[in-house]
Amino acid sequence: QVQLVESGGGLVQPGGSLRLSCVASGGTFNTYRMAWFRQAPGKERQFVARISRGGSNVDYGISVKGRFTISRDNAKNTVYLQMNSLKPEDTAVYYCAAGQSPSSDFRQYDSWGQGTQVTISS
Repeated sequence: QVQLVESGGGLVQPGGSLRLSCVASGGTFNTYRMAWFRQAPGKERQFVARISRGGSNVDYGISVKGRFTISRDNAKNTVYLQMNSLKPEDTAVYYCAAGQSPSSDFRQYDSWGQGTQVTISS
């Protein structure tokens, strides 16, 4: 399985931006579909965004569509999540995931990072 390490989280004011990164190792990165999920305390893990192996197909959760952008650089084994117009309800631990199915269901992903905390507060 591929190993994933997220970075880029932090504390940001409402309306601000953050860029998360997820670096993969131990596998052939361009054979994996990649996704971002998030989980707030006491809530289920929520789909944020996913991207195809080559990066040409993307999909977003309803709550982030138009504000977040997922991208990947296969030469750098990295997937990104650009988050703009952040809201307090975006506060959560954000996880990077790798899998083989084009799915928004977290159970379809085999490899997970440790997560990075994103807090939106004034």
